[in-house]
Amino acid sequence: MAVVIYTTAYCPYCIRAKRLLDSKAAPYKEIKVDGNPALRHEMTQLSGRHTVPQIWIGERHIGGCDELYALERGGQLDGLLAAGRTNP
Repeated sequence: MAVVIYTTAYCPYCIRAKRLLDSKAAPYKEIKVDGNPALRHEMTQLSGRHTVPQIWIGERHIGGCDELYALERGGQLDGLLAAGRTNP
């Protein structure tokens, strides 16, 4: 999977990020960290951040929802998603 997103169920930023990815028909692997300290620790170790969502496109750590939307506003998201689809 080219896109990986760590989430919690009721996080509004997680919902917004997934909604944007869905609107792009971008498949993603969602890793839910609710009530799972080991997965949250894994996310923190990989990203250096403890907040959700944390998003990767391919090997690139994007950050959270704000960074994902900044890529969209800057016209860069489509290219990253296309590259991620060809380089899983």
